[in-house]
Amino acid sequence: MWSPGGSFAVNTNNILRSLLALLTAAFLGVIVFSLRDTSAKEGSHAPQFSITTDQGDRITPAEFGGKVLVLNFWASWCQPCVQEIPSLNAFQKRFAKDGVVVVAVSIDKNPQKYRDFLKRIPVVFETARDPRADLSAEYGTYQVPETYVIKNGRILRKFAMGEDWTSDDMVQYIQGVL
Repeated sequence: MWSPGGSFAVNTNNILRSLLALLTAAFLGVIVFSLRDTSAKEGSHAPQFSITTDQGDRITPAEFGGKVLVLNFWASWCQPCVQEIPSLNAFQKRFAKDGVVVVAVSIDKNPQKYRDFLKRIPVVFETARDPRADLSAEYGTYQVPETYVIKNGRILRKFAMGEDWTSDDMVQYIQGVL
């Protein structure tokens, strides 16, 4: 004879508790996995990408060999990004002969505002637009400006704010990695 407090009810409750514990553990695992830091780290391989600049050049981290790629993520509406442009211009002019290439990837969504900005503020380095921010997301970049110094396909350094690319410290750093 079956009763509400019998072994069938106990077994069902134990199965349901076990199932609930398993689902809770799986849910927590998914949360922990999604919260892990996937940003590109100094010393690690640079995430692979291929982007065509506004100047028509195809850029990938691997094609630079021993040269230095300075990959800058920016936006025309970002004030620190705009303030950084003159020093990036001077930096590119100074180190171009040494094989340093600055590529500034904008996350501007509006193509006309992006083009108008580049007409007003001339730059001497390579530029590209990534309106969906796919490339910056691949690097774990969600704030701009952010810049990666890459050599031989490896990230040497990450700068997470606007920099003075003409400062003595920056010049000495770049000369040291050439």
